[in-house]
Amino acid sequence: MRVDVNAPAWHGQRWAARTALAAAALAVLLPLGYGGLDGVLLLAAGLAGGAVTAAAVWWTLTRRGPARWLAAVLAAVTPTVVVVLFVVTLGWVLVLSPVLWAVAVWSGRYALRSTGTRPRRMKEHRARSVRRPFLLMNPRSGGGKVERFGLREKAERLGARVVLLDPEEHQDVTALARAAVAEGADLLGVAGGDGTQALVAAVAAEHDLPFLVVCAGTRNHFAMDLGLDRADPAACLDALTDGVELRVDLGFAADHPFVNNASFGAYAAVVQSPAYRDDKIGTTLELLPDLLTRQRGPRLTARIDATTLDGPQAVLVSNNAYRTDDPVGLGRRERLDSGLLGILGVKVDSAAEAAALLLDPDPEGLAILSAREVIVDADRPEIEVGVDGEALILPTPVHCRIVPGALRVHVPRKRPGVPEAQPRLNWRQLRKLAATAGRA
Repeated sequence: MRVDVNAPAWHGQRWAARTALAAAALAVLLPLGYGGLDGVLLLAAGLAGGAVTAAAVWWTLTRRGPARWLAAVLAAVTPTVVVVLFVVTLGWVLVLSPVLWAVAVWSGRYALRSTGTRPRRMKEHRARSVRRPFLLMNPRSGGGKVERFGLREKAERLGARVVLLDPEEHQDVTALARAAVAEGADLLGVAGGDGTQALVAAVAAEHDLPFLVVCAGTRNHFAMDLGLDRADPAACLDALTDGVELRVDLGFAADHPFVNNASFGAYAAVVQSPAYRDDKIGTTLELLPDLLTRQRGPRLTARIDATTLDGPQAVLVSNNAYRTDDPVGLGRRERLDSGLLGILGVKVDSAAEAAALLLDPDPEGLAILSAREVIVDADRPEIEVGVDGEALILPTPVHCRIVPGALRVHVPRKRPGVPEAQPRLNWRQLRKLAATAGRA
């Protein structure tokens, strides 16, 4: 098949690619040209400042007493000094350069829209009508969102049976969901945190029933990646009458389901502490020095296909991969139906290695992988695991896996949180597109 690159659409994309390359070059060269030798020295100072800041953060996390506070001051002062130097030396160029970079990013993505690099959005299916929906609601979740947004009243008006969890006693939400299925429920839903969402979602997947997410938790990461409006939990209930169905993957750490992630290592050990819920920052600062310097905690090993991560301080296994290449989308998942786990492993044993995480484009201490299965082992029979924020202790080795398309999630047809899928910037492809002429 031949594509006419002289057609108006291709003509516009070709010039957008040229604009992106020119703007990116100007964004980098303008500060250097304006500052002359000072600009070169300033660039070196910026890189050095980044390295010092990263090292100071490492010292802050791994030291105690006066050394920690001196390192914290250094971590705060260094970037401030660098910013002041940039402002004094570059002036108006410091404002223009980011604008040029924004133009480069926008133009580059526009140019690549029709080249097959745009991420594929999750496919929407027709949602079958339900007659006996069942919803569990946690009245304490998210600071009382169930009452504040009238979630119980709206759900019951739409025909759902609602059970409020008792905040004064522990209840087995899995057993409640199974009982609802036995009584004829044809949809299961949760208004609560991601940990509760995962437990009920597993029951829905087991019985091939649709699942409804009501973002009444604190962070609602799963709801965010589904595109739900986290500012209006009541809008999630519109899926009962005007919804579509998404086929979503479900992760498991051993037999424990997760919709977001399972964490191993330093963070998982911190959240196990009884003092963590009452004093998160203080507990974290108290425990991290021993955990990061390996004086406490297990030595982990993660096996991902043919790759082995030996001795990472932290391993994060996620239900589909988080974005790591775009500051705007950092911490989000583009899709939830790739059929692959995302694996993020961090191994840092010195301030120099901490600086490399920031400055090296491919640092040895950071592993970003994807696979269908991950086995996390340790030098002890049991390890701490954080599964969707819930603190667990599991026997080793812990087998993490993903079940593709296991979950039928009903979501509202109109979801303002679904961003337009943007292509990833590929500068090599932009150069080829900018140089294209004639027919291809």
